[in-house]
Amino acid sequence: VLPFLGGSAAPATTASATGGSSTGAPTVGMAVAPGGHGYWEVSADGGVFSFGDAGFYGSMGGKPLAQPIVGMSATPDGKGYWLVARDGGVFAFGDAGFYGSMGGQPLNQPIVAIAGTTTGHGYWEVAADGGLFAFGTAPFYGSMGGHPLDQPIVGMAPSATGHGYWEVAADGGLFAFGDAPFYGSMGGQHLNQPVVGMAADPNGGGYWEVAADGGLFTFGDAGFHGSTGSTPLVRPVVGMAPTPGGGGYWLVAADGGLFTYGDGSFYGSMG
Repeated sequence: VLPFLGGSAAPATTASATGGSSTGAPTVGMAVAPGGHGYWEVSADGGVFSFGDAGFYGSMGGKPLAQPIVGMSATPDGKGYWLVARDGGVFAFGDAGFYGSMGGQPLNQPIVAIAGTTTGHGYWEVAADGGLFAFGTAPFYGSMGGHPLDQPIVGMAPSATGHGYWEVAADGGLFAFGDAPFYGSMGGQHLNQPVVGMAADPNGGGYWEVAADGGLFTFGDAGFHGSTGSTPLVRPVVGMAPTPGGGGYWLVAADGGLFTYGDGSFYGSMG
């Protein structure tokens, strides 16, 4: 287990973005285009902002939402994406198929994240209590729903094969299901700020956890390439995404600021 802090950030240059809205809603997540030469940021009002070669396929920006958007996931070919709201509503754009959602269904706790399958024909939604909901061809391998948690679940990531997944909690506790291996976690360790998300190494041998201050924690063979831990931030980090080869990653903050490390390139941001 290697908790790391420090590192440098990419310049917070604002690039032109397509889609979305200008309501000032906070950024809540991001997704990366397949080749790693672009990415999307999504805001709580459903606005989607595309950079580099990431295409814009529509958004919920400017449209009424029952609950705010909390995350997004791109299709494997990068020609579409899903947005998920706190109530489990899913919105599909481009070649992203709609396979159902928890929208309108009773939830014990709000949805916090979505992840698409490796084939693009399904997705999972995960709730703050660890409940997991599978749609399309996404298999169900278990969840933390109904089990006591010290802190709520804040994110998830599928394994490289798509036959398993991890759930991560705000205290850094990590729970592995299916063929997703457990390589350790920050559960029970001191954290300056809560964990807000995770990402799996595309090579399948590890994962990262990221905290609100941008502190990054690596497990398995996931490499450390820097972080914003101990660096002053205007707004907290809300998520991360790895480069396709796992040789770098991006961190995204609530103001849309984006920080690049390793072989992750900077194509602009909403910061």
